[in-house]
Amino acid sequence: MKQVMNPVYRKRLRMHRIGIALSVGAMSIGLLVLAWILITLAVKGFGALSLNMFTQTTPAPGSEGGGLMNAIFGTVMIVSLSTLISTPIGILAGIYLAEYGEENKVANLTRFVTDIMLSAPSIVIGMFVWAMYVATAKHYSGYAGSIALALIAVPVVVRTTDNMLRLVPNSLLEAAFALGAPRWKVALMVRLRAVKAGVITGVLLAVARISGETAPLLFTALNNQFFSADMNGPMANLPVVIYGFAMSPYDNWRELAWGGALLVTFSVLALNILSRTVFSQKQPN
Repeated sequence: MKQVMNPVYRKRLRMHRIGIALSVGAMSIGLLVLAWILITLAVKGFGALSLNMFTQTTPAPGSEGGGLMNAIFGTVMIVSLSTLISTPIGILAGIYLAEYGEENKVANLTRFVTDIMLSAPSIVIGMFVWAMYVATAKHYSGYAGSIALALIAVPVVVRTTDNMLRLVPNSLLEAAFALGAPRWKVALMVRLRAVKAGVITGVLLAVARISGETAPLLFTALNNQFFSADMNGPMANLPVVIYGFAMSPYDNWRELAWGGALLVTFSVLALNILSRTVFSQKQPN
């Protein structure tokens, strides 16, 4: 049956087409800018990729060569420790919110604070850790950097865990309770196990979120030109090294900055792809 093209229908159809055109245009602009950034990064960054970048430490001012071995090692150490801190705290807090979030005001306050921390600027987190830890200890350290990054990662893990646990159907929980299982065992052995892939995805996204943070590390871990495994002292890390080298007058420093930026970008990209493919999970049935 042929559609009657009355004035109201034509107006709605016209507005619909305008909305679709604007949406596609905005998406195209965003993709073009993203492609421009990635192409520029690839062109300038691949030239710096070499074995020396992974086997040599950052060069002194005015010297030739050098690499990012100490910065790469420092980033791995700081991010790994922050992940070890944030993962159990975030998962347990998410379980608490999912289990008791509708029963008391403490859970509502926790959810409110978590939302605030999710939107808080990272530089504020860095200043807070500097005031509470660095200023008290009177020295920068990798531990302070890990604490700052953990404070950024915890809200991501909490919200992801809370949201995933709420996807578990009530029928599954009622069946577990009917068998006589206590509430803590239902939460850990039934509810959490049903959405473990989604929780792991949240942890990986949190790691990707903190891997490129620069501002918190400027206030906490600072930097170290030499290789150091001492987490209780200043420690080199890729974001701060990239920040310093990119503004330097030395060509090899700027080249290393592009190589480090490419390394961080592709590491974050790999984590996002891993979280959305290997550990992707639909709503449990």
